Amino acid sequence: MRDRRQLKIERKKVEILQSAAEAFGRNGYLATTMEEISQKLLMTKGSLYYYFTNKEEILYFCQEYSLNRLLELLKEVNALDVPPDEKLRRLIVRQISIILDELKAAAMHADFQMLSPKLLRKVIRKRDRYERGVRAIIQQGIDEGMFVPYDPKMVTFAILGAINWTVKWFSPRGPMTAVEIGEHFADYFLRGLKKRRGPTGSRKNPAEARPTGRLSKER
Repeated sequence: MRDRRQLKIERKKVEILQSAAEAFGRNGYLATTMEEISQKLLMTKGSLYYYFTNKEEILYFCQEYSLNRLLELLKEVNALDVPPDEKLRRLIVRQISIILDELKAAAMHADFQMLSPKLLRKVIRKRDRYERGVRAIIQQGIDEGMFVPYDPKMVTFAILGAINWTVKWFSPRGPMTAVEIGEHFADYFLRGLKKRRGPTGSRKNPAEARPTGRLSKER
């Protein structure tokens, strides 16, 4: 009984997260009120305070929940018995799906820099854990001779920066689904990272080789 009740509370908190983060993205964190959040959900302010004691707690939950989902994804991908390029592909596709479909792009709009120093440090620690995990996959690909030896830290920043920016332009009414966008992103980044064989079988740096052909997945 308690587990079912806890699950119900968790689902409601995620619903509040999506609505609140949408308001934060639209109006800014400071201009958004608890009353506005409760009205959007057709809740009384008293009911909202049952789940969150203040606005900062909602903002923190936005980031905490999002990062926990990404860390779960990282763990799942690392448990797979597949080469690093496939790990990175699955990570990119699933991360975009989580951000745009599951979270409705809302949580990533929230300005976590407005958190108090103590909560901000917690968010940054989890964010850094995820970044290090992505970097480790890229480093594995370099060590195994699959990826060109670019700076793995810079590659990680480029990939995550591009993924996070999708919340600014993605529309569920657009021509591509979140999964299709993820597949294209994975194609772009892996094409740039993977070593290629020249006509004589020698390895070429993709920065020096002319791109040929088209994306393997066309929509």
